[in-house]
Amino acid sequence: QAQAMLESHRSYSYLDQNGRLNIVSSTQIPYHTRRILARALDMPRHQIRVVKPRIGGGFGAKQTAHSEFYPALVTKLTGKPAKIVYSRKDVFRGTTSRHGMRFDITLGMNKDGKIIAIDMDGLSDTGAYGEHAQTTFGAAGKKVLTLYNKVETSRFSGRVVYSNNVPGGALRGFGVTQGTFALESAINEACRQLDLDPVAVRKMNMIGRGETTPLINMTTKGAGPEPIYMDSCLLETCVSDGMKEFDWAGKRAAHKSHEASHLKYGLGMAIAQQGSGLPNIDMASATLRLNDDGFFTLLTGSTDIGTGSDTAMAQIAAEILQVPLDRIIVHAADTDTTPYDSGAYASSTTYTTGNAVIDAAEKMIQAIKETGAEFLSCALEDVTYADGLIQSKTTGQAVDLVTFSNKIIYNTIHTQLSTTGSFVPKKTAPPYMAGFAEVCVNTLTGETKVTDFVGVVDCGTPINPNLARIQAEGGISQGIGFALMEEVKVSDTGVLQTDNFMTYKIPARRDIPNIRVFLAEGYDQTGPFGAKSIGEVVINTVAPAITEAIEDAIGVRIRNLPATPEKVLLASLGDSKVCEENIETSSSC
Repeated sequence: QAQAMLESHRSYSYLDQNGRLNIVSSTQIPYHTRRILARALDMPRHQIRVVKPRIGGGFGAKQTAHSEFYPALVTKLTGKPAKIVYSRKDVFRGTTSRHGMRFDITLGMNKDGKIIAIDMDGLSDTGAYGEHAQTTFGAAGKKVLTLYNKVETSRFSGRVVYSNNVPGGALRGFGVTQGTFALESAINEACRQLDLDPVAVRKMNMIGRGETTPLINMTTKGAGPEPIYMDSCLLETCVSDGMKEFDWAGKRAAHKSHEASHLKYGLGMAIAQQGSGLPNIDMASATLRLNDDGFFTLLTGSTDIGTGSDTAMAQIAAEILQVPLDRIIVHAADTDTTPYDSGAYASSTTYTTGNAVIDAAEKMIQAIKETGAEFLSCALEDVTYADGLIQSKTTGQAVDLVTFSNKIIYNTIHTQLSTTGSFVPKKTAPPYMAGFAEVCVNTLTGETKVTDFVGVVDCGTPINPNLARIQAEGGISQGIGFALMEEVKVSDTGVLQTDNFMTYKIPARRDIPNIRVFLAEGYDQTGPFGAKSIGEVVINTVAPAITEAIEDAIGVRIRNLPATPEKVLLASLGDSKVCEENIETSSSC
């Protein structure tokens, strides 16, 4: 699958008045880009500045340094400004895509639906280079198997191989999408063979709130199990609420009335989890500055790639500082002026950077109180701060934030307050999701349309519910493309044939069904105001739910994505003959 972000990769470079190399780039990782460029160009990091302006999407495509090298090298050698803008063909052929993976699943389940054993053996195609080769493959196991913590024994193994295909890289879901499709499909198949309700089987076997799961550190050979307690897990709520909102039981009964038609309806479901940043690896910092006239500048290295994270960071700061949102001015992602941030990946921004903003804001309140004590000529413990008002509890003397900031900068104390906060996640805080799909399959053409999709997401307490729902809607739409139409084709001589949007099909508006998103009312103690991530988990349930719905409709299991009309039709015909029906008589689903 390709990331298919709206804006292609692009960068420009120039030397500033001090002779330093400046790179303005559509990137998710400005600080990593600076580090990589310094090594590639044999330059010290302090001679390089990387700036991320507003950019048009990433989905992981811009988590790798690509376009920055070429103009940077030209500018270094000539001293002249340079730029490069990738065509869509350049993006398809010259950057990265989702790692193609294949899994052999051995599943042990008793007749009541209790899962006894899971064995996942995988093969991952990393393409021409090893970009994220190990990490995506490891995520396909450790963030998938751990959903089923009541299993008696489980194993994850496999190989990652180089090939002459386009390199694999980061893409929303980061390996978890592939692993979830394989395991959830296998569980759905087992439920069908044993005539069990897949919802009941999930409820019986999935992890619950306050439970632990043996999480093996797959990056360290021989490492033992590490107990991780899912204190904020609301997966059971996601499944129960999803059943209700989707009308799981009612739809099952209603579909029997369509049995005589060539339009067959089916239902499917799946569950998934992801992560919220990388514990003990990710790091974010944020700086707050109190300006004259009582407004704040928030400097953060986090990278807004269209997710609205700048807005969320401003909301967090405004909430702590008790000021209106328009009093927070955000400047982000400039390696010269903003503090360090790992970058926009691993569903980390709201969780990791959000906590750093809280730290900076709490320090700012303390700094305001300390300087307020000096300004009001009273003891520190006598000072209160609330709703932009600094006040002495003893004398009642008070000063508003606007007057205070003007006075301490221009008149009395002659200082400007600035604080910096940092955060490194110490434990995993997985978001969860249950997805329910209804499809209509045209048995004369093999065309599959999603007619209804319900997603219930446990992302803790969302900082901005509107942005959270949009993230979920976008992820589900992307998952529909992954499940039904996004297909990479390579010629016999190794030439990529699907290198534009005429040949590589992504969902258009007419392909997007009635998507209904619900947010479980959760709270994670380690997250900012109880928030967990939402950016990636929302794509993972879509494909297994859709392929299960296809089998529910016509009795055909598609194991090789995407489930194109050709595949569905040939599979339904036993792959032995071409449809002889007059397809002109068929109607759309």
